[in-house]
Amino acid sequence: MKNYKYVLLAVVLTIIEQINAQSCVVESFKVKDNFDITRYGGKWYAIGKKDPEGLFLQDNISADYTVDEDGKMTASSRGRVKLFGFWLICAEMAAQYSVPDPSVPSKMYMTYQGLASYLSSGGDSYWVIDTDYENYAITYACRTLKDDGTCDDGYSIIFSRNPRGLSQAIMRIVRQKQEEICMAGQFQPVLQSGAC
Repeated sequence: MKNYKYVLLAVVLTIIEQINAQSCVVESFKVKDNFDITRYGGKWYAIGKKDPEGLFLQDNISADYTVDEDGKMTASSRGRVKLFGFWLICAEMAAQYSVPDPSVPSKMYMTYQGLASYLSSGGDSYWVIDTDYENYAITYACRTLKDDGTCDDGYSIIFSRNPRGLSQAIMRIVRQKQEEICMAGQFQPVLQSGAC
């Protein structure tokens, strides 16, 4: 009888683990419906972030998105980065965005360049998980997928139009979206002191 209980427990735990893994499959994440890239343009301030592996902007992060008449978006970003474990300096990045599938404009691909030799260049997915265009935006990127479709190395940024942050009502929406992208409890606040 004891073995039966252990087998049953193992089966239940396996099922729970599979359900959790399935809900965290990156392709199942819901993104902003009817995304309007023109309304998204303008200045955003990072107020929370979940970093990827490696060097990433530390604080005072802002991004200015520009959308041209053809609907192509570019961005210039600023923020402080820590070099050699102690040296904080302001850095600038530039990015260009493309939309691989026009039927899902909120799933973009971002090509970025550090505007100094110590910053990296490359490309990542750039998904707008949610935004109301006037107050907040939540972006997501997965750099490396696991075999089961969940993310091995991903990051997310919570943006606000106001560097002082978001209201409690909007933060409830943001927390729900963090859960939906399997990153609840992984975000750090981003200092906005005007250093950059």
